[in-house]
Amino acid sequence: TKQKKRHMGDTKHFCPVSLKENFVLYPGLQEHAAKYKEKIYYFSTSEYRDKFLKNPEEYVAHKEPLQAPPLRVCLLGIHGAGKSTCARQIADKLGIFHIQFEEYLQELILPKTKKKVGPSSDEDREDDNKIPEELEDLSQTMTKTETEKSKEEVKLTEEEEAIKANLMDNMELPPKVLDKIVPDWWKKEPFRSTGFILDGFPRTLDEARYLSERGLCPDVAVYIQVEEEDVLERLFPLRLKKWKDRRQEKKEYKKKLKELKAKNRV
Repeated sequence: TKQKKRHMGDTKHFCPVSLKENFVLYPGLQEHAAKYKEKIYYFSTSEYRDKFLKNPEEYVAHKEPLQAPPLRVCLLGIHGAGKSTCARQIADKLGIFHIQFEEYLQELILPKTKKKVGPSSDEDREDDNKIPEELEDLSQTMTKTETEKSKEEVKLTEEEEAIKANLMDNMELPPKVLDKIVPDWWKKEPFRSTGFILDGFPRTLDEARYLSERGLCPDVAVYIQVEEEDVLERLFPLRLKKWKDRRQEKKEYKKKLKELKAKNRV
């Protein structure tokens, strides 16, 4: 075994082409191996092996060792498991970026939706506090222009519609949408040279398969497993506070409506 390790290339069992071109430590396969200068190199695909053999000096170490990519972590778990709390602590300790996947999706469509969307939002209560049309003219808080703007329909692009459907109904994001989001964290600065902890992705088998097909390998994938009672204790106080806040908003709305009706009678 020791003799075999001494004869392995600079990247050991990782693909040197993936490291050079994508800055990713992608495990190579024995069936895609090749020998160069009495050293054995493993490659992730036969295409990368052929590419290496055409110009091997481009992918091997010379005076200095090859630079390894920064740490990339995928943190998984059910809603309420404490992923974001753990991710923030790990990111601060290691000096890497914290990417909260669902929050990132919200930010992409927030300029048009003007508020967060999803099961936990108040989307289904959108019209609860709407001023009746017969009282709108008496309200001094809204001008005609503001009223017209509030009635305008926001047009989302096809990609934005897919993101909204994912947040609202957990519909699968198509690869063409993921292609505009995920690869940048591996390939573009400042993430490329700093590293990150990706909180809440991949969430499905198809999303995990997507990472594999694109050659986007995390160095570590951690799944946080918790008891249902712990999740309940963590989420219930927050949900209760939101419920109380909505009750207070509804009281304030009824008070405003009463004042408008009294003004109408006058």
